[in-house]
Amino acid sequence: MATTHDTYEKDPEKAAAAAPDTPAATAGDTWDSEPTQPHSWSRRFVTSFQRDPNAHVIRSGQMLDPHGGGGKPSGFDHKGAAERTANSGLAHKLKARHMQMIAIGGSIGTGLFVTSGAALNTGGPASLVIAFIVIGVLMFCTVHALGEMAVLFPVAGSFSAYSTRFLDPAWGFAMGWNYAMQWLVVLPLEIVAASITLSFWSGAADTNPAAWVTIFLIVIVAINFFGVRGYGEAEFIFAIIKVIAVIGFIILGIILNCGGGPDGSYIGGRYWKTDNVEASYAAYSEVGIEAGSISSGAFNSGFKGLCSVFVTAAFSFAGTELVGLAAAEADNPRKTLPRAIKQVFWRIALFYIVALTIVSLLVPYGDPRLLGDSSEDAKASPFVIAINNAGISVLPSIMNVVILIAVLSVGNSSIYGSSRTLAALAEQNQAPKIFAYIDRKGRPLVAIVAASVLGLLCYVVAGGTETSSTALNWLYSLSGLSSIFTWASICAAHIRFRMAWKKQGHTLDELAFKSQAGLIGSWIGLTLNIIVLVAQFWTAAWPIGYGELSVNDRVQDFFLSYLAFPVVILFYLPYKLYYKTPFMRSMDMDLVTGRREIDTPALIEAERMEKAQMPKWKRFYKMFC
Repeated sequence: MATTHDTYEKDPEKAAAAAPDTPAATAGDTWDSEPTQPHSWSRRFVTSFQRDPNAHVIRSGQMLDPHGGGGKPSGFDHKGAAERTANSGLAHKLKARHMQMIAIGGSIGTGLFVTSGAALNTGGPASLVIAFIVIGVLMFCTVHALGEMAVLFPVAGSFSAYSTRFLDPAWGFAMGWNYAMQWLVVLPLEIVAASITLSFWSGAADTNPAAWVTIFLIVIVAINFFGVRGYGEAEFIFAIIKVIAVIGFIILGIILNCGGGPDGSYIGGRYWKTDNVEASYAAYSEVGIEAGSISSGAFNSGFKGLCSVFVTAAFSFAGTELVGLAAAEADNPRKTLPRAIKQVFWRIALFYIVALTIVSLLVPYGDPRLLGDSSEDAKASPFVIAINNAGISVLPSIMNVVILIAVLSVGNSSIYGSSRTLAALAEQNQAPKIFAYIDRKGRPLVAIVAASVLGLLCYVVAGGTETSSTALNWLYSLSGLSSIFTWASICAAHIRFRMAWKKQGHTLDELAFKSQAGLIGSWIGLTLNIIVLVAQFWTAAWPIGYGELSVNDRVQDFFLSYLAFPVVILFYLPYKLYYKTPFMRSMDMDLVTGRREIDTPALIEAERMEKAQMPKWKRFYKMFC
C-alpha cells in the first residue's frame, strides 16, 4: 500500500490501475495526513499548515532534478515534471457555480470600469469597440483552446505546464515566470487602485492612503488563507455583484440614450459624429472650460489610435484564462469546466462589447474627465461620468462601490494566480522547491506567503503622489503585455497538442470537450496575438505625438509600454542555452500523464446519448451555456 501512496499519490486513474481493489482517493483526500483522534480547534488549525505527507509523486529520498542529475544540463525530465504537476496535492474543492462565476466575471476590474475611459480618449468610440471586438475574438479562441486541454489534463500550472509539455520546457519556464510576475505586480497595483477609488468620497480622501491599503491587503491575504474554497466563495460573491452592476448599467444606459434621463434629451449616436457635443454638456460647467472645446467623432488619431487601444483591451481581458488554472482544483473538471468555458462568450459579448458600446454613446472621447489623475482614478471611469452627466446623484457612489469591489476581486485573483503558478513551476524544478510546499488543506502555503509579501509594495503610496505614480507605472509595464504572451502560448500549445493527438493515433471523438473554434480558431488566436504585439511595438516606438517628445521621454515611454517583451526573452534564452532543452516533437509528447478520469470514452458516450435525447432548443442552449 505504501508503494501506491508514494508513487501514484491521489491520481484515481493510476491508483485504480495499481490497486484495483482499493478505492481511489477523491480530490483533497489523504490516507494519513489527518489525525485519527479528535483535537482542539487550535491544534487542528496549527496542524493544517503542516506539509501534506502525501503531496509527493515520488519518494522523498529520490532526486527531484528534472535536468538529469546533480543539476547538470543533461536534458529535461518531461515524465517527472508531468507527474508532479498532475499530482501536486492541491485541494479539489471548486464547484460548478464557482467555476461559472470565475469565467463570467472573475477578473472584471479597472480595465473595464476605469482604464477603458483613457482608451476611449485615445482612439475614439469606434476604435474602442473595434479593439475590444478583436481582442474578444482572440479571447474566445484562446479560452476554448485552453478548455480543451484543461478538461483532458487538469494539472497544476495549466498553460505554463502545457507550454512545457507541448512546445519547449524553456518556453514553459519563461511563460510560467511571465504569468507569475504579472499577477505578483497586479496585487499592489490593485490595492493602490482601491485606495484611490475611495478618494471619490471626501471623507475617505482625507485619510492617509497607507491606512486603506493596510486594510485591503489584510482582507485579500486573509481570503486566500482560507484556501481555494475561500477564493472560490469570495469570487462567487464579487462576480455576482459585478455582473448585476454591468447588466444594470446596460439597462440604464439604453434608457439614458433614448431620452429617459432626468433632462429627457435624446442622445442617440450624437457623440460618434465629428464635433457634435452640445453646449449644455455637463463637463463644460463641471471642469470650467469653454463651450465647443470638447471634441467628438468615431475615431481619434486614426489607425494609430486604434492600435493604441489594443493593449488596454488586452489588459481588460487579463485573467479570463484563470478558469483554466482553476481546473486543477475543480472537483469535477470534465463536467464543470466545459460549461464555464462556454460562459466566456457571454462575458465577451455582454459585459465588454455591449457595455462599452453604450458607454461610447454616452460620453464623447474629448471629455477631459476621462484622463483622470491616474489609470486607477475611479473618477475617470466612463461609467461614472455617464451617470454623472445624467444628473443622477446616488448612482455614481453606487458605481464606485462596484469598482472598489472589482478592484479587490482582481487583487484576490492575483494571489491565487501567482501562488498556483509558482507552485507549479517549483513542481517542475523551474522555481525554488520551497514554493511547492502544499499543506494539509491543499494550499500552496509558501507561494501564498511570497505573493502576499510582494503586496507590501502597495505602501509606495506613502512616498507621495510623484513617487508612487512612477513606481506604479513601472509595475504596470511588467503586466501590460504579459497576457498577450500567455494567450499566444496557449494557442500554440493547442496547435501542437492537436498535431500530437492525431499523430499518436487518437481521434477527436475521444476528447471530453472540443474547442468550438477548433484548430483554425487557435491559428486565428495566435495570429491576432502576434498582430497585437506588432501593433503595440509600433505605438510604443512611435507613440501619438512622438515628434513633440524628447529622446529620453520616448525611450522611457517605449519601455513602459513594452517592458514585458525583454523580460520574457531574458527568462527564455538563458534557460534554453544552459539546459539545452529540445523543441517538443509530436511523437514524444506525453498525452497520458495527468488525466483524471478512469473511463473517459464510456463517459463521453453516455453524455452523447443523453444529449441526443434532449429537445432541439435545449441542445442549442447547451452550445452556449
